[in-house]
Amino acid sequence: MAFPFLQELPVSILVLLVVVLGLYYIKSSKSQNPLLPVNWPVVGILPSLAINLHRLHHYIAFDLLSPSGHSLKFAIASIHIFLTCDPVNIQHIFTLNHTNYPKGEEFADIFDVARGSLFTVDGEPCRRERTNYQGVLSSPRVVGLMNTCCRDKVEKGLLPFMAHMALTNARVDMNDLMMRLVFDLYAMTIFGVDTARLSLDMPTVHVADAMDTVMEVAFIRHIVPAFLWKVMRRLDIGPERKLAAAQAVLRCFTMDMIMKRRANDHVIVQEVPMDILSNYVNDPRYNDDLLKATLITYMIAGRDTIGTTLPWVIYNLAKNPHVVSSIRDELAPIISRKPSVAGVTMTMLDLEEVKALVYLQATLLETLRLYPPIPIERKSVVTTDVMPSGHEVCARDIVLVSIYSIGRMESVWGADCREYRPERWLSEDGRQLRHAPSHKFLAFNSGPRLCLGKDIAIMQMKIVVAAIVWNFDVKMLDGQPIDTKLSCLLQMKNGLKVKLNKREM
Repeated sequence: MAFPFLQELPVSILVLLVVVLGLYYIKSSKSQNPLLPVNWPVVGILPSLAINLHRLHHYIAFDLLSPSGHSLKFAIASIHIFLTCDPVNIQHIFTLNHTNYPKGEEFADIFDVARGSLFTVDGEPCRRERTNYQGVLSSPRVVGLMNTCCRDKVEKGLLPFMAHMALTNARVDMNDLMMRLVFDLYAMTIFGVDTARLSLDMPTVHVADAMDTVMEVAFIRHIVPAFLWKVMRRLDIGPERKLAAAQAVLRCFTMDMIMKRRANDHVIVQEVPMDILSNYVNDPRYNDDLLKATLITYMIAGRDTIGTTLPWVIYNLAKNPHVVSSIRDELAPIISRKPSVAGVTMTMLDLEEVKALVYLQATLLETLRLYPPIPIERKSVVTTDVMPSGHEVCARDIVLVSIYSIGRMESVWGADCREYRPERWLSEDGRQLRHAPSHKFLAFNSGPRLCLGKDIAIMQMKIVVAAIVWNFDVKMLDGQPIDTKLSCLLQMKNGLKVKLNKREM
């Protein structure tokens, strides 16, 4: 049976939204502080958020949290939300009383493509899955494969591609390039397959596009009432139709990898380094659905976080040439000790060589402070509780922690908190890194959910950035807008266009 009115439904919603936003604008423009949200009946502050979606994280940091003392309670429809970037509250939520603030069933619904994996579970299932993940990520064979893949992809893929683009004076989108590099790296690490995204013809891989769609539609699921997106999912309309197609791509890809591995299991040679799939494919505790969700979680944890961060690193370095000079000064003594190889025009550093690069690591941490790959963390509330800030939260409330805002708090990072200054991470003599508590620097999460792959991610990013900085000059093209996507990740919306020049050694 057809439902003709459904074709008119999006238009009706749009008209209603325009009317509401217009009324909101008139009212807020006459108020003493139009930056603070107006709490409308039924829709709450949804109109205010809608108006500011194009600058959402800046709006949260400076128009909501800063005037309210870094914590704020508000409502969207019938949903009550506590928003904070106060480190004392964060320590309470993530560590001191973390059992009262699980991810919750609603989070598992939003990211249903990863349901049952470490990404979505709480309590004992979380502890069990975390033990399994830790065992895999600490395996010498898995770590060895990760290191080998990273070095090979940079040396044989990234650097030759960048050299070709420099020679032809072609414009390069570093955001796209870094995402392709990291997708290649993690496809090899997780599944043992080379997707060859990092090649001169730059083929499209639908799996990577599907992962972007999952994060973009999940963002919509976060900000609209659950009943609304669930109705759209049931009717297969709007963004839910796009998400369903993306989830099908991800599940088909991972299942295909699983079936191929099972079919070839008898020819696996024990001396070959193990990829992550090898650690799960014959584990009876993982049925097909849980195995697919687990592999997708590994892809999100690696590809999405590192691939999101690296373009921001390049962006900050292009804007701060003095930081690039400092990195090269740190690299120079190590590279001078490397033997020259005939015919090799570009220099690579190995894992052991980048471990000692303190200033380079400071540039990564400073980028993560200002541009965390996951800008907002969501938690549920189990029972009524009072935050250290004095705010009361009730059962079934939602807690949102703005990680983006924490890095821009003067009380935590000083008057220069909006400046990109890697030196803030260094000791006075510049030889050691300063420690920042995880509730003040939340890029790798905090408490029992502290990121298991933190050290691996930092090492991989150091290898990539060292190779780029030493071998190339990167100039950002003038006049391009640097905006962020409406996504659960802090990805660049329009890319990062640059010109490359090969350095003469």
